[in-house]
Amino acid sequence: MQREGFGSRIGFLLVSAGCAIGIGNIWKFPYMVGQNGGGLFVLFYLFFLIVMGMPVLTMELAIGRSSRLSVVKAYRKIEPKGTKWHMHGWICIAGCYLLMMYYTTVSGWMLTYFWKFVTGEFDGVPAEASGQIFDNLMANPQVMGLAMGVTVVLGFLVCSLGIQKGIEKITTIMMTCLLGLIIVLVIHSFTLSAASEGISFYLMPDLAQMKKVGLLNIVNAAMNQAFFTLSVGMASMEVFGSYMSDDHTLATEAINICCLDTFVAIMAGLIIFPACFSFGIEPDAGPALIFITLPRVFVNMKFGRLWGTLFFLFMTFASFSTVIAVFENLITSCIDNFGSSRKKAVIINAAFILLGSIPCVLGYNVWKDIHLIGARDILDSEDFIVSNIILPGGSFIYVLFCSTKLGWGFDKYLNECNKGEGIEMPRWLKPYIKYVLPVMIMVVLIKGLM
Repeated sequence: MQREGFGSRIGFLLVSAGCAIGIGNIWKFPYMVGQNGGGLFVLFYLFFLIVMGMPVLTMELAIGRSSRLSVVKAYRKIEPKGTKWHMHGWICIAGCYLLMMYYTTVSGWMLTYFWKFVTGEFDGVPAEASGQIFDNLMANPQVMGLAMGVTVVLGFLVCSLGIQKGIEKITTIMMTCLLGLIIVLVIHSFTLSAASEGISFYLMPDLAQMKKVGLLNIVNAAMNQAFFTLSVGMASMEVFGSYMSDDHTLATEAINICCLDTFVAIMAGLIIFPACFSFGIEPDAGPALIFITLPRVFVNMKFGRLWGTLFFLFMTFASFSTVIAVFENLITSCIDNFGSSRKKAVIINAAFILLGSIPCVLGYNVWKDIHLIGARDILDSEDFIVSNIILPGGSFIYVLFCSTKLGWGFDKYLNECNKGEGIEMPRWLKPYIKYVLPVMIMVVLIKGLM
């Protein structure tokens, strides 16, 4: 049976970028910029995105495109006989399952807040009381469970339609709307009273802040953000490499994906900071920025219900595009490894993710006293395993596989990478990829574990 491919290049780029563009990146990037010297952090981030994130992304895509299979079968097809590189493939699949066991809950939060603004639940709520709405949501497992369930069912429903009619078509519509919403929201933010102060805080190099934080800490923060933004290391991109054509080089496609991902992250800051500064609210880190601080801004803002609705629609699209992409990886793995039909794979995986996501939903209420890793709750523990172990550890394995004779080897990786038209990966990068890049990834891994 011939493997289905993307109907267009733009479809591949938008689906791949949609996988990379996640809700964590959108709220974390602006905060990291503001806390680490502004424009200086952005420069370091772009540098490390090019020298770290992009090469590993090309490796994932190369393994997928060369084999036309999902990650376990891909390793089996191209690994040297007698080796066990394909064991990493199973870890990748486990990582994707674990990611979706908490990401679907957070995606459900976005959907819930979108609905709250649509229905006017925030209308007339005092700004200082808006945080209570988030606390009430966390204490309500029924509402959280319903939102998570809707996310899972809709995600697998899209995947059940196949690559072109389902994933490519729906993601293209969502990403087009997402990019349109970004432009509208940024333009609106520029009209706010303290827009210039917010933009200055966000993008201008702050030497005083740089001295306070320390140049080495800023470099380390930029390295971590650049590495994690693309979610490389657990085959979430590999599966889309297996569907792509040989028309363009992988370096060209990786650059395009990185540009889209970075554009959305930077634009998110241009939405958030002018609004926060205009209403005298200090930007905060993590979920508090999205679910507590920003609703307070929208409550104070003229036509706040409209802008809140549009913002959380934007966040819903960003999260749902990632959900669809990772679901497809799980479905394709079942089809390739167990000979399952797409319909059967969809049903089995949907049931598994629905059940597997329940602990995360209950982790903020019924099971709030359960801590799996140290003081971390269920969601934070699952995120720690994925973000601090599976992603950097997997990227380290990808680099070894694509650069050493024990694995696929640099020459085969380079030949696959440079098929088609566009920017080619130069051969003189071999010493860097073989010796320097693994060390940099190990620094990220060790820092994350510490």
